[in-house]
Amino acid sequence: MTGPAHYFVTDIECDGPDPSRNSMLSFASVVLREDGEICGEFEAVLTPRADRQPDEKTMRWWAGQPEAWASATDAPEDPSVVMKRYAHWIESFAGLRSFAARPLMFDGLWIDTYLRTFADSFLLDVPHWGRCVFNASPLDIGTYLSGIFGKIRPHTGDIEFPAEWLGNHPHTHRAIDDARGYASLLAKLLTLARQSPSRPEDFLR
Repeated sequence: MTGPAHYFVTDIECDGPDPSRNSMLSFASVVLREDGEICGEFEAVLTPRADRQPDEKTMRWWAGQPEAWASATDAPEDPSVVMKRYAHWIESFAGLRSFAARPLMFDGLWIDTYLRTFADSFLLDVPHWGRCVFNASPLDIGTYLSGIFGKIRPHTGDIEFPAEWLGNHPHTHRAIDDARGYASLLAKLLTLARQSPSRPEDFLR
């Protein structure tokens, strides 16, 4: 595989917790090259699915987030159009492509569901399934953070870190803001890993 690795740091917003019952409202991906350079962004607002219903608890939470709700619902597009465009955009980056999120289990499940449903492709790199737009294993940023520092915090699964590691991007629940913050966090973690006196790759020599 030629070319540098890219991490597609992604955040999604939805009207409920379950892709089989609810709809993804918006999402954004920030492309972080392995050397820490930001190489691109993708942002979209989606029309809610006709075969899904909003979750009451989630909608009560959204009622207290009017600015974020406006961002997540303004000028929505058909998911079948957006996800095909997103898949082609991902594949425009040469080299290894890894999906990354915090938490991976949540955002990754939504993106995989929408890729499979609307773009006939997959998030996981399992070639015999069909078209896998990401050709490297996905990364949970919180787990990576815990692995670097060797400890976890109950419930969230990660540890406290300086606010500036988010690159001064406020966590607003606007997908692009949150994706930019997590991309900055991952860039910091990659730098720390490279600077570690005992890098894991040293044990492979």
